[in-house]
Amino acid sequence: MEAVAVTGLIPVAMLVPLWLVSLAIFWLILRVWVEIAFWWFPLGWLLLGSALFLRPIQVAILTPLLGARRPSDAETEILRPVWTELTRVLDLPANRYVLRVLPAEELNAFASGGHLVVVTTYAIEQLEDRDLAGVLAHELSHHLGMHTVSLTLGHWLSLPIMVWAKVGFFLHNVAQAATDTFAQRSPIMTTIGHLVAVTLNAVASVFLAGLNLSDAITNHFSRSVEYEADRRVVIMGYGPHLVTALSKVSGVPSFSASAMMSHREHSADPNTELTRRQRLASSHPPARTRMARIEAMLRQAG
Repeated sequence: MEAVAVTGLIPVAMLVPLWLVSLAIFWLILRVWVEIAFWWFPLGWLLLGSALFLRPIQVAILTPLLGARRPSDAETEILRPVWTELTRVLDLPANRYVLRVLPAEELNAFASGGHLVVVTTYAIEQLEDRDLAGVLAHELSHHLGMHTVSLTLGHWLSLPIMVWAKVGFFLHNVAQAATDTFAQRSPIMTTIGHLVAVTLNAVASVFLAGLNLSDAITNHFSRSVEYEADRRVVIMGYGPHLVTALSKVSGVPSFSASAMMSHREHSADPNTELTRRQRLASSHPPARTRMARIEAMLRQAG
């Protein structure tokens, strides 16, 4: 596991206290009817989560959740030679990872779980074979570097936290509506109702704030992960092809890194730059920044 993959476990560790609290709420509710030790809850949740790393489970569950599907015959004719050559270059079994297609009118691809590589129909239709190989090599790099492990763990741990955040906000709205409807003539009942509503909102906000903080830190590390995956693509020999694909995403033609940086510095179009808030909320660095870094590595290597 690469260093960037290990640092990606930091936001996962931050979720653990809230995750245990959310499981404790389930435990307190269930033990009204069943006497059960608390430690069964986190242990059972982790055992269930470990199944997500099994390839058959990922294919059966994550594929429909992502809205993806098997490649059609026409898509297979395009993908098979590209995928076969890529796995040969990397000395990987062709069936270790599973290719799936996402029907979407955008040039995109992503790695999921530990075995899925998903590419959009638009990317298959619009990219040349070598450029498509560069995109797939980038996603394979995430798997080879085990970058998706922390994301999968984080999503799994966040599920019970998200449940109680939504329940808390729902009960807050119910308490607020009940207070406004039935307690208007009683100042005491109105005060109690507002206190209950405020308490529920505060509890739900704590759960939500924990998720947001973890997401922000995850996004910060994810940008480093993208650069590391790009570095591996350059080592594989697919750097120029990934640059070409990224140029189609960003709308910026591929040229030297120094000229690209100059273009960024003097660009007057606000739509071409990410604001600081957008950068914090984005898990990917700007495509043009990645292109500049890849071309710098290519020049250094060449």
